[in-house]
Amino acid sequence: MDDTPSPEHRRPDGVTDETVEAVGKLSAALDHVEDARGHLYAFHRLMGSAETTMEEATALVREAGHDELADALDRDVLGQNPLPGMWSFQMVEAFDDGFYARTKGLHQRILDELMDGRRHVFEAETKEQLRTRGREGHEARPADVEGHPEFDD
Repeated sequence: MDDTPSPEHRRPDGVTDETVEAVGKLSAALDHVEDARGHLYAFHRLMGSAETTMEEATALVREAGHDELADALDRDVLGQNPLPGMWSFQMVEAFDDGFYARTKGLHQRILDELMDGRRHVFEAETKEQLRTRGREGHEARPADVEGHPEFDD
């Protein structure tokens, strides 16, 4: 059993500590971008639900005999762009096709050019510094964990 990180998480020959740290920080930044993207998608789903619920509320306001207020909801809220010129699906598309695509692309380019495409080298090295060899729950990689058929050799 090999008690070292898997090859795809090992530092390529000649890569400096500074480069590993810099790429690790960039990957951490991308993690935040991914979280932000998730929140944007959550916003998109919530806006869709809000629109549907608003339609139901407008119908109930009208059924309760408040036509003028229901007309105001129809005119001023339903179908309105949450941001100028955009519904939430357009926000998602603009983010995905713009900032997100550029950030992901440059992250991958940097991984390819500086780390031979290897991901999470900084994290793997941190894990090596912190884990206790031979202690259960501190294995170097999933294949070292016994009793998990999908990982057993």
